[in-house]
Amino acid sequence: MPKKILKVREITIDEAKEILDKVDEEDLGEFQRRVFEFAQKFSKLSSKDAKKLIKKLTEDLELRMSEAIQIVNCMPETVEEIRSILAVKGRTFQTEFFKEVLKILNEYRKK
Repeated sequence: MPKKILKVREITIDEAKEILDKVDEEDLGEFQRRVFEFAQKFSKLSSKDAKKLIKKLTEDLELRMSEAIQIVNCMPETVEEIRSILAVKGRTFQTEFFKEVLKILNEYRKK
């Protein structure tokens, strides 16, 4: 029987890991198992911290949700890495903006 999609939204790797943690491993399909293994390997924050960080990036720095999620998933360590993630046609940012993003990321990285 096909599964019914109830809601579609973008989430971080950390949130995906938390969701899949709640499911009994025997109930995971092959695709879900692979996603879970990936999330375990590449999760960098707790789901709670990831949500807080996304909120801070979207509200304080006015980043789009998709941009904030990508930044949280990658947790870049340099201005150049942030610049490459945010390199989108039609949008330009000053170097100071990238430094502010990095400063916020470093606050969460220390936890």
